[in-house]
Amino acid sequence: MYLAFDKFYVDPINEEAQQELFKSVSYFEADSFNLALNGVNGEYGLLDIIDDYGSTEAGNLANYYAGVCFLKTGDNESAIDYLSDFSSDDEVVSSVAYGSMGDAYMNTGEFDNAINYWTKAAFNSKNDFTTPIYLKRAAMALEEDGNLDRALEYYTIIQKEYSNSDEARDIDKFITRAQLKQ
Repeated sequence: MYLAFDKFYVDPINEEAQQELFKSVSYFEADSFNLALNGVNGEYGLLDIIDDYGSTEAGNLANYYAGVCFLKTGDNESAIDYLSDFSSDDEVVSSVAYGSMGDAYMNTGEFDNAINYWTKAAFNSKNDFTTPIYLKRAAMALEEDGNLDRALEYYTIIQKEYSNSDEARDIDKFITRAQLKQ
C-alpha cells in the first residue's frame, strides 16, 4: 500500500516541485533574488514552492535558497526564519546554512547567536572549505567581544590545521593582534 502511495502520489509531487525549483534556482544563480523568491510571469518562486510543496525535498531546499535570498537582500529576520526551517544530511550544505544564519544574526546585532552558529558551521563538517571560513568569522567576533582565549584557539586551529586555506594567509596578523590585547 505504501509503495503505491509513494509511486502514484509522492513521487509525482516531488517531481513537480523539483521542476518548479529549477526555475527559481536559475534566478538565484543569476543574483536575481526577488525573482527567485517571488517568481515571474506566473512561474513559481521559492515562497510558492515552500507554500505548496513544503513537505517535499524541493520544498525543504527552497527554504535554504529563500533564506540566502533574504540574507542577500538584507531581510535578516526572514533569512533566519527560512534557514531555520531547512535541514540537510549533507554536511557542507548544512554548514553553509548554519554559517548563513550566523551572518544574519551578526547583521541583526545578535553577536552571541552569530558566534554560536558560525562555530556550529565550522565544526559541523571539518573540511578545507567551510571550516576555516566560519572559524575565522567566529574568532573575529569572539575577539571583538573580548573572549580572547577562545578567539586565539580558533585562529590557531586555522593556522595549524587549515594552513593552505585563504583564511590562513594572514592569520598570523590576527593571532598577534589578539595576543597583544591579552
